[in-house]
Amino acid sequence: MGALTHESLVEYLLEEAYEVAETIETDGSDAELKAELGDVLLQVVLHARLAEERNAFTLDDVARGLHAKMVRRNPHVFRPDGTLQESFPATVEDVVRTYDAVKRSEQVLHSSAETSRHAALGGVPAALPALARAQKLLDRAERAGLPVAAQPVEVPATEAELGDLLFAMAAAARDRGLDAERALRGANRRFQSGPAPAPAGEPSE
Repeated sequence: MGALTHESLVEYLLEEAYEVAETIETDGSDAELKAELGDVLLQVVLHARLAEERNAFTLDDVARGLHAKMVRRNPHVFRPDGTLQESFPATVEDVVRTYDAVKRSEQVLHSSAETSRHAALGGVPAALPALARAQKLLDRAERAGLPVAAQPVEVPATEAELGDLLFAMAAAARDRGLDAERALRGANRRFQSGPAPAPAGEPSE
């Protein structure tokens, strides 16, 4: 095995994160969850150590940055000095609205040239599995008040039935020589970009 690098560790970081998710979703024991979380934490430590060796940042810097971001993005919870507020918003909607407003202001500072759509839907990792990314994009769109022009479909009543339907669609796509994951990645990109501009002389929808 060669020297460890950020790039060579990516597959292990993803694997450990998925193992945490699997442990939670399959009702694993607390001992199993503790062990899997430790494996994820080890990946964080390794990446921070590699960064420290090239004088970029340390694990303490990571923790301080996280603390500062939590305080900055959650003014409904923290005072500027990091201490807790005496009272909190009454509803989840208030919390989400405050958080999104702060995050949008950060995005504007980083790239004022971005369109409002890109600003609202930006920051969702392209490396996410296509289905997880679709759900994230839809969440962001809803919170930003963006229209979702999706075709209406009949959705099963339970997650188990929905899973079976998605599996059947993947199987049918495979039989036709189509890649369901790639197809959804393309749909995600089209949704993120927004409707194509109408040709000259034609009204936009």
